[in-house]
Amino acid sequence: MTTFKPNGTGSNSRIGSMGEVEYGYSDSRGRRATIAAADLNTADRELAEKFGYKPVFKREFGWLSAFSFAVSISGLFATVSTTFTYPMSAGGASSAVWCWLISGLGCMCIADRSMAADIAPASVAELVSAYPTSGGLYYTISRLIEPKWVPSVSWITGWLNLLGQVAGVASSEYGSAQLLLAAVSMNSGSYLADDGTLSFNFAPTNRQTVGVMAALTVFCGLINSLSTYWMEKVTKGYVIFHVLVLFTCCVAILAVAPDRYHHDASYVFTHVESDSGWSPTGWAWLFGFLSVSWTMTDYDATAHIAEEINEPEVKAPWAIFLAMLFTYLAGFLFNIVLAFRMGTSDDLDSALAQPVAQLYYNCLGVGGGVTYTVCAFIILQFVCFTATQALGRTVFAFSRDRLVPGSRIWTKVNSYTQIPLFAVWISIVCCIAINLIGLGSYIAISGVFNVTAIALDWSYCIPIFCKIFSHKFVPGPFNMGKLGYFVNAWACIWTFFVSIIFILPTERPVMGDNMNYAIAFLGLIFVFATIYWYVRGKRFYTGPLVETDVVNGEDVGSSSGSDTEKTKEAAQAAGMATSDGTNGSDPTKKGGLLSRFGGERKN
Repeated sequence: MTTFKPNGTGSNSRIGSMGEVEYGYSDSRGRRATIAAADLNTADRELAEKFGYKPVFKREFGWLSAFSFAVSISGLFATVSTTFTYPMSAGGASSAVWCWLISGLGCMCIADRSMAADIAPASVAELVSAYPTSGGLYYTISRLIEPKWVPSVSWITGWLNLLGQVAGVASSEYGSAQLLLAAVSMNSGSYLADDGTLSFNFAPTNRQTVGVMAALTVFCGLINSLSTYWMEKVTKGYVIFHVLVLFTCCVAILAVAPDRYHHDASYVFTHVESDSGWSPTGWAWLFGFLSVSWTMTDYDATAHIAEEINEPEVKAPWAIFLAMLFTYLAGFLFNIVLAFRMGTSDDLDSALAQPVAQLYYNCLGVGGGVTYTVCAFIILQFVCFTATQALGRTVFAFSRDRLVPGSRIWTKVNSYTQIPLFAVWISIVCCIAINLIGLGSYIAISGVFNVTAIALDWSYCIPIFCKIFSHKFVPGPFNMGKLGYFVNAWACIWTFFVSIIFILPTERPVMGDNMNYAIAFLGLIFVFATIYWYVRGKRFYTGPLVETDVVNGEDVGSSSGSDTEKTKEAAQAAGMATSDGTNGSDPTKKGGLLSRFGGERKN
């Protein structure tokens, strides 16, 4: 039941012991919106009472669809297909295999659980379980540190996360275009060039790749314009398709590949071959981490649809854990299979510029090569569908807290589909804009790939670092207990280490055509965020805002005084911090206002 009460009516409303949820905004007629808490389901009631957010999404995602969503974010089969070139040029077969095992372990500590201590879930999943909102780990800052530091730390974390997600979708769409055009090239007929390199009758240009990318990104936007109900249906069957493709491809490669592409176990696990120009070779070998870290990132995407999941404090973290565990183990085995049938580096060097697609072509012929390259394309498109859904919800959540420009536009929820349609399409525009860099230089656009993992992992490790030193953390159903401190610390140390590798060029000598521009993208977003902070942000941004006020058994109407003052008085009565720094004694006191640090939303 939804009721509207004009400001200043002074009428009393009590609904049992649950009280009412009073939204901190007015409608177009200046009326105050209130909703009976008793009419909300458990998850929506907690979203309003505990986190202070207005429930606007339908909770359509269950166990299977949440797990499938989390698996689709990694897109194992497709993302390995587009990033296998990094370990191949860095250190050969052994780099592909062992870097996956080592780096994947570090990613698991950030995302799920320490494989060395298999009894406990880990960092991101633990925080998602405690604070299941569309803001993801960005929101947790407001619950882990002192209120005076919330605005600045939340601002940095939010912009890093936003950069990482936009770069992730953009790079995935660019990779999709490359895979689709590789399949077209493969089917166009081949010939040997004068230098002995395998060439194809159709060779896509940068302009064609960017054009296909733009079309695919728009298509992704159309899919994400569907309601949560249909997005759940689209997502649910993905994991089954992915597993079938992965399994049949591995079997086919092992069974059908000609003998000249075979390798023994010694080659797979010990062969080191680097053409990167870095010395010593052992350092170059570490660039193999780029493949696994790009595949096993954006694992908090499931948190960004937490407000569309039933029982998000349980299902969201478990979806993250199981999906990353599947990606870690299956990815390790998949890389071993590819290494056993990869042939030599010369065998993978062709006009396709896609080593794994070329491997499919070498081992399975034109038919098999086209089939599995197209399958990789489809899987990567699913990555884009789900990553864009998460990105759209992130833009909505950040706009809800007024972190991004034009926030009033991006928080509008379409009355028909019940999704933030404008937030979805501004995300699409940003992704296309970033990929237009590919018109000038593919090397520059490859920096987008690299910055994805850096920005996202930093945005995870800031809250994780805060949690290590916080005495305010209240664990959810999914937690690590006493082991958490050590897993959290290792997650931060590992991220610092691999970040050094991510910002370095993968080839030497360093020139304009092989420079790693990831650091430039990071610098650009820091400059923009800093300028925007001083121009506008510091004047109104106070961190995550209070959007709903829950007052049990209290009069939510008033005959005098502003809504802001009423919110502030209720916040002080409940012991919560407000924007002017006033607070009471108990921020989680039952029977009073349950809100968030950072102050109230002002109309």
